[in-house]
Amino acid sequence: MARNIGLDVPIPETECEDINCPFHGTLPVRGQVITGKVVSDRMNGTVVVEHEYLHYIKKYRRYEKRRSRYHAHSTPCINASTGDVVRIAECRLLSKTKSFVVVEVMKE
Repeated sequence: MARNIGLDVPIPETECEDINCPFHGTLPVRGQVITGKVVSDRMNGTVVVEHEYLHYIKKYRRYEKRRSRYHAHSTPCINASTGDVVRIAECRLLSKTKSFVVVEVMKE
């Protein structure tokens, strides 16, 4: 039985036994919701998501591209892999560098 996490995302069709799953476990999500591309899935249960954005430089009146990398927990029911465009949501600290969880795979 999947629970409502408070975001407008589809509930995964497969069930998982992960306690850190926002749908089937007890992990609450709150705060930022970010869209990015998975650049690495080689860690066990973790993906690296890269978010590109534009930053305005006032002196030159132009924009420059910048990127941020986030470590996010990937649950077995969502199963994000390299190249996927995903939506991640902020949660409590899961490890030293992980404070986001994948809630939706938008494009594969």
